[in-house]
Order: sequence, then C-alpha cells, then structure tokens
Amino acid sequence: MDLDDRRFRVFSSERVSAGREFLLVHGVGISHRLFSRLHGVLSAEHSVHTLDLPGFGGLPKPSTDRDVEAMAADLGRVLDRLQIGPVVAVGDSMGTQWVVELATQRPDLVSHVIAIGPVADSRHRSLLEQATALGLDSLREPPSANARVFVEYARCGPRWYAQQVRHMLDYPIEKRVAELSVPLLVLRGGRDPIAGPEWSRDIARRTARGRFVEVAGHPHLVQHTAPEPVAREIEAFLEAEPM
Repeated sequence: MDLDDRRFRVFSSERVSAGREFLLVHGVGISHRLFSRLHGVLSAEHSVHTLDLPGFGGLPKPSTDRDVEAMAADLGRVLDRLQIGPVVAVGDSMGTQWVVELATQRPDLVSHVIAIGPVADSRHRSLLEQATALGLDSLREPPSANARVFVEYARCGPRWYAQQVRHMLDYPIEKRVAELSVPLLVLRGGRDPIAGPEWSRDIARRTARGRFVEVAGHPHLVQHTAPEPVAREIEAFLEAEPM
C-alpha cells in the first residue's frame, strides 16, 4: 500500500467470526518477522494485521523524514484505507511510540493499546546508553531472534535507522500516554534491559486505565520468545478492560 512516496506492507489473517481486530507494529530497524509468532497465536481467534513500515523490512526509504507523529498519522490513513478498526494496537519497542501516538491522534481507530517493552527508558535516554542496553539484550535473546534482528538491521540501513532512533529518543511517550482515552497494557520481559521494570510501571501509572505485567525470564523481544504467554496476558487485559 502506497501513501504518496511511503510504502507499507500489510500481512492480514482475517476471520469472519473474529473476536477482535489486532494491529501489530514492529520496532525500529526490524520488520513484521519479529511479530510472526504472536500473529500466529492471536490469529487463531482474531483478525490480525501486521505491518512493515516504510524503510523497514526491505521497503523503500521515503524521500522525506518521518517523525513519530507523522508516522502515526500515516498509520491512521492505512487503517482508513483498509477500512478496519477500532483495533487493538500492539507495538514493541519503538512500535510502542507509534501506536500510542496513533491512539492519541485517532482514538476512533483504537480500542486498546498494548506496549511491549516501551522506549526510551528515562534512565538511559541517550544513543550510547541505548546501544549499551541493546548490546546486553542481544546476549539474552535466542539465536533465532538475533539472526532476524541483524538481517533486518542490514536491510534497513544505517541512515534510516539513525533518523528513526533520533525521533525515538526525542518522543515523550511518558507524557503522551497521559493523554490516552483508551486502556493501556504495558508488558515487558522480566530480563529486558532496554525497558526497565520501574520505567515500564511508571508508563502504566500515567494513564487512568493503565496496567503493567511482566513475563518472567524473557528479554526485550518477549513477543518472539514467549508468544503464547504474551497472548494470554493480552487476552486477560482485554477481558478486564472492555471498550
């Protein structure tokens, strides 16, 4: 799907009698592949749409830079074009920023927000500190996750990656979640060095309908390493927080 010079790739598993519709949005540098396992689990009962954003997953880089606000506005246009929603908007890492911003801009399109490993933790909100945390996380991820991440980073390229990381570090997610009108679940792996426990709890506390959960023993890409437990936590949250 093209929006001007910005190409999105959409992978949809649609069920006629689906319980809900999900939108899965990957983090910086990577692609839908790190959501493929959770997509598979959720699609057993729900319609699930997983995206590749412009410049990621081998898609062309846009001719102009896109900050978090602009990318979220584009996500709204994608949902409009697909004629779906309201969706449960799930993001991991920088994807949490894009889905939070989407929900604040277009609450008509989002019923719930699921933030997996939200960034950027205020304890290490610099490029060097983020790189250090990412390096530590790579030692905790399984080979399957690291292999996919490294391939996707190479496909993304350093220039587009650096532009997006700059926006990631600038985006005040802790302020924007306070403006949410929909329920928010903050979920992290118990061994995630990128989104720390206190930071993640604080994000959840900043909105009236926020909750925090951990999946013990898993690193930053917990949706890849523990898709079934993550899906169970999401389902429990949706049941406890109706629209």
